[in-house]
Amino acid sequence: MPNIPFLPQAKDALPGGVTRPTWVVLDLSGAYPERQPGNPVQALLNRTETLEALAGRIEKLRGAAWLHGVLVRFGEFAASPTAAHAIRGLLHELAQDKRVVAYLPHLNMVTLIAASGARELVAPESAEVNLGGFGLESTFLGEFLKKRGIEFENLRIREYKAALTRFSQDHMDEANREQLQAYLDSLETAWVSDLASARGVSEAQALAWLTADLTSAQGAQAAGLIDKVAYEDELIGPASRPFAAVVNWLTPSRPKAKAKAGRVAVVPLIGTIITGKSRNNPLPLPLLGGPMAGSDTVVAALKRAQEDKTTKAIVLYVNSGGGSALASDLIWREVQRSEKPVVVVMGEYAASGGYYVATHARKIVASPYTLTGSIGVVSGKPVLQEFNRRHGLNPERVGRDRALMYSAARPYSDEERGHVEKGIVEVYDRFTTRVAEGRKLNKERVNELGRGRIWSGRDALERGLVDELGDLRTGLARARELAGLPEGAPAWNVTPKGHGPLPEFAQEAARAAQLSLWPFGSERVLAWFDQDINIR
Repeated sequence: MPNIPFLPQAKDALPGGVTRPTWVVLDLSGAYPERQPGNPVQALLNRTETLEALAGRIEKLRGAAWLHGVLVRFGEFAASPTAAHAIRGLLHELAQDKRVVAYLPHLNMVTLIAASGARELVAPESAEVNLGGFGLESTFLGEFLKKRGIEFENLRIREYKAALTRFSQDHMDEANREQLQAYLDSLETAWVSDLASARGVSEAQALAWLTADLTSAQGAQAAGLIDKVAYEDELIGPASRPFAAVVNWLTPSRPKAKAKAGRVAVVPLIGTIITGKSRNNPLPLPLLGGPMAGSDTVVAALKRAQEDKTTKAIVLYVNSGGGSALASDLIWREVQRSEKPVVVVMGEYAASGGYYVATHARKIVASPYTLTGSIGVVSGKPVLQEFNRRHGLNPERVGRDRALMYSAARPYSDEERGHVEKGIVEVYDRFTTRVAEGRKLNKERVNELGRGRIWSGRDALERGLVDELGDLRTGLARARELAGLPEGAPAWNVTPKGHGPLPEFAQEAARAAQLSLWPFGSERVLAWFDQDINIR
């Protein structure tokens, strides 16, 4: 790649005698969630850059007639493959109007997904190169817990339903290994396709990059993965400025259609699905900590969108591994009965209950890197009988045993286990019926695709579980089409009526002092996927 040319203008407002910069430096760092929280106070306190905000920045850059190019600098980039793929699309659109160069101190799988939207890729000589494909690691606690007198009842439908197996088993079973390997293989296929099309090479050559033992930027350049080895100071000049320094020079965003023409509501469903109100569990556990999507809150937001006269369509943004089967069904009902078209957009996860809520949407959009499916049900409990014996603890019972069947003091009896299994069979039948009706599939086919098995968004599309690959912008476009709205019709983030920012924020602060080891209350039947999957 030749040195980037700078096109200074004539006056003396900037070093080098230019009135406006001809290049802008755009920093990308952080995780890039899809949108800001709907709660105004939470949005104010949230310092994280969002995909929504990045899209706004890029739209402004595209409209700046005086701007020649953009240097996209990847810093501490911590986005998921799903978010990286959305950024790829944004940079690709920018590259239709401007010269876009990506500067990559870290050449790794996820960063390259995002950077491949640029026309030119540059890395410093000292770049960290880590192109080993995708992998994950999960620690099984069954033997560890058993040695401490703790066992775990794990009743599930069916063989691929892996939630709770980390606690009940001491190793990964073959069905779980099969589905995880297939998911990673699909992610790798998507990565190869993305990089091949972006770099103008065959998929065979892109696949070869993963086995080429690349260890340096020079090696990456020789392999055709990047265009140039250079330091950042060799790429920028006096006519370059950070994005924040040029905001006043940027043209306004392209005009949007006024709300009176109609708008699209965006309802977020983020985190473990629970009954009651949405909240945040501060417990630092990979499975149970973090945001929790309450059915009361999500349903109220969907109802508000239904009642709003200017709203013509709804986008339900799902980033969840599911949770309570009851809460998932209550949210599903509100989607199913909606008189306005509902489009579901899947984020990093839309599995188990996160898929359940989507079945009757008019359209389902997923990223190729989304983890979805997991159509299955699980129930269980820890058993502390031996733990109690070792430590001199002696729970005593009065009343009916059935009333205490979920107590951790003893295992299920055969009769109780049969009772629980009957319940999860009924929930699984309801789940597969919802999928069959919503996706226009027969129950036998849904059961083949179900059994708790996960799918990538790419594989889910091939099997009819989703309708299209894309991101939130794709979902908004489909919602506008379904509602007959113009392309630029605005979108708004929905918060339920009566959920003012200060009362909710005060409640959130109060809840932060409470730790909840089991956030599902008395519920024991779950449409839930173990989200402890860290892709590397």
